Amino acid sequence: MSDLPRKAVTRTAKLAALPLGFAGRATWGLGKRIVGESAELVGRELQQRTADQLFKVLGELKGGAMKFGQALSVFESALPEEVAGPYRAALTKLQEAAPPMPTRTVHTVLTERLGENWNELFLEFEDKPSAAASIGQVHRGVWHDGREVAVKVQYPGAGEALLSDLNQLSRFARLLGPLVPGVDIKPLIAELRDRVSEELDYGLEAQAQRAHAEEFADDPDVVVPGVVHQREQVLVTEWMNGVPLSEVIAHGTQEQRDRAGQLLARFLFSGPARTGLLHADPHPGNFRLLPGGPDGEEDWRLGVLDFGTVDRLPGGLPTTIGRSLRMTIDGEAEAVYELLCAEGFVKESIELDPDAVLDYLLPIIEPAQADEFTFTRGWMRSQAARIGDPRSPAYQLGKQLNLPPAYLLIHRVTLSTIGVLCQLGSTVRLREELEEWLPGFVPEKNVEIVDEGESAAEA
Repeated sequence: MSDLPRKAVTRTAKLAALPLGFAGRATWGLGKRIVGESAELVGRELQQRTADQLFKVLGELKGGAMKFGQALSVFESALPEEVAGPYRAALTKLQEAAPPMPTRTVHTVLTERLGENWNELFLEFEDKPSAAASIGQVHRGVWHDGREVAVKVQYPGAGEALLSDLNQLSRFARLLGPLVPGVDIKPLIAELRDRVSEELDYGLEAQAQRAHAEEFADDPDVVVPGVVHQREQVLVTEWMNGVPLSEVIAHGTQEQRDRAGQLLARFLFSGPARTGLLHADPHPGNFRLLPGGPDGEEDWRLGVLDFGTVDRLPGGLPTTIGRSLRMTIDGEAEAVYELLCAEGFVKESIELDPDAVLDYLLPIIEPAQADEFTFTRGWMRSQAARIGDPRSPAYQLGKQLNLPPAYLLIHRVTLSTIGVLCQLGSTVRLREELEEWLPGFVPEKNVEIVDEGESAAEA
């Protein structure tokens, strides 16, 4: 890799070769079967080769290709266990690293954005990147005031690459569909494409990160690095150590898994209520476990990175979500159906059985019904199979439901977070977080009429 491939024809050729590669490996597998090799062994090797090629290409191209791979990675827990293994390792690679940008390119960008004497801003600057993501990479440094910092540098041509990749990926979304049963790939790609301009704007990212850093400055559970400096395609923030969530998923103790899951759920629901913003890129590469929680050094806090994609929700999460969730738990089929119709989840031309809609929703919201719930890959797979199997009544009903544009990003973030919780295998007190932070989930108490002889204080 000498640089981010910018020519559309080059990137398109690489992506277009993927379906051909899938077909070629299927032919190779058939050949192996003909000469008598075990179907199970051939199938596993086929999955391994497919995963390796797919995510190698996505990682090399960075841009929208890698962005898509990262978005897809959180749904790994929905894959059937017999094929999940080969994908798991390949997907995890996309959550933390990608081939780096050459040093000369990094220096050129820094010179263009920070000036000829950019290196005087730093006491130290590491040319080797500490992390690489879809549109930029991060270098470790020491700011001129002695603070350890993360320097995020955007790849030249990242915008064109993002749009080119996502347009190309959408053309063969149907072929990618079987990778994650129950997830409709095309809307996912379309929604990523809609967010491109925001993610490329490091000024907007700096604003969102500052808002979170200020709000969570004294929080005992959540840590957000402060913004140190921002200029065009360069963003300098405070450095954050800690254990990447991908490592917790791979090797963490159950205590770490449960703590990470609880704090992830807390951040998902408390963020919009406290900042009016929803962190909309919840893949494991954007989170860390840090020592020093409320119970001391042995306890953990959640570190949150990358605010390039946020949903702006000035009033917090919509009250409709909390109300419909509570009424579904309470079994109020007619009320839930009326609310879904009013909000556009059921189009006017469609008529559904309210009880059937309730039966469709109840298994999905199971984690909100109990005092605590253990998220597992098995549970995620069962939901994906129920909703994604064309023979299933849930699949037929789901096809008739509509997702209004205002809820699209919220829906993806929630699904992605649940995917990460299932990868962690966390036991989470989800209902506790919903009652604390989700508007409409706790019904408003009726105000009692006070008797004339009773004082307001007594009431």
